[in-house]
Amino acid sequence: MANERIILGIDPGTTIMGFGLIKVVNKKMEFIQLNELQLKKYDDHYLKLKIIFERTIELIDTHHPDEIAIEAPFFGKNVQSMLKLGRAQGVAMAAGLSRQIPITEYEPKKIKMAITGNGNASKEQVAKMLQQLLDIGELPKNLDSTDGLAAAVCHFFNSNKTTVGKSYTGWDAFIKQNEGRVSK
Repeated sequence: MANERIILGIDPGTTIMGFGLIKVVNKKMEFIQLNELQLKKYDDHYLKLKIIFERTIELIDTHHPDEIAIEAPFFGKNVQSMLKLGRAQGVAMAAGLSRQIPITEYEPKKIKMAITGNGNASKEQVAKMLQQLLDIGELPKNLDSTDGLAAAVCHFFNSNKTTVGKSYTGWDAFIKQNEGRVSK
């Protein structure tokens, strides 16, 4: 049997969560899916977090990814937005950790650099490069899904390198690497 693995990439958000899946067979990428979870219609922030968790579990149970790559929150000026984004990311990570799936976190600039060679590339440039790399027919209107796919492709490109983003293989590893953030 071929050396095969599936990578789920997630671009967390409380308005739109983008995600993409690739299959790696003998070090070659194959496109599986990209899509987004629309959360605009929900007013309750906690309901949005519940839906993010449930949808992530559903993706895991459907596609059985071997690894998850997730975009790390970027530091913006709006603290409330940053807090909401961090919560969305945490809930998606918790879903993966609950299924014992290794998670790697990547900074947005690192993802853009891996895909386009330019850490300051636009969403459109990243999407176009993914379209060429994975032979995707038509790109979606919103590019949150391509951002999720970009995280998966970035993880593939960085798989054989020794230094990647933060990785967690389970709750114990997460707690050990984040002792200052965990209250006992």
